[in-house]
Amino acid sequence: KNEPLKIKKRGEDGNRIISVRIREDILQSLDKIASESNYSRNELINVILEYGIKNIEIE
Repeated sequence: KNEPLKIKKRGEDGNRIISVRIREDILQSLDKIASESNYSRNELINVILEYGIKNIEIE
């Protein structure tokens, strides 16, 4: 018996699509790092955000 193909609806993978404004120089730096590290821009932004959230100190 064939098992059904199960897929999740878009947006139900725990991720949300948002829009942000980023300075051009930061975007260029992100793209350079993404290219050198073989990460997508999206993956790199998530890595940086996760690190920042875990390591931020509010004074």
